[in-house]
Amino acid sequence: MAEQTTTGSEREAIASISSQLVSLHKQFYGKGPVKAKAFLVNDTVLCLLEGGFTVVERTLIDEGREQTVHEIRRSFQMAMEDKFTAVIEDTLGRQVRAYLSQVHTDPDVAVELFMLEPAGEPAKVEYHDEVLASED
Repeated sequence: MAEQTTTGSEREAIASISSQLVSLHKQFYGKGPVKAKAFLVNDTVLCLLEGGFTVVERTLIDEGREQTVHEIRRSFQMAMEDKFTAVIEDTLGRQVRAYLSQVHTDPDVAVELFMLEPAGEPAKVEYHDEVLASED
């Protein structure tokens, strides 16, 4: 099977998705992740965001209140779904079928997963980009 390469526009789209999601986290959580990677695999966009807990969340985690942080994040992610999916849809020009989000406290990682409407293209893995943000 021939290896498929990523075009410059695909790399730019993935880099844009990473940057926009970092910006949304910074704007609405009050602190953005310090590291972000985005992947486009077939009809799925996966974003890994590291180091994004606020001082309040980190305090709760340190005091054994991880469940409280998970509940707050789940509620907030539901409220942010339209903004997060708009990033994907506007950047890729494809409809998001489903949005899933999860946080993990140790290590400090959030996962944003977007299932896209099928594009009818053969299976391939696209370029991933890494964005480093300053820790606030």
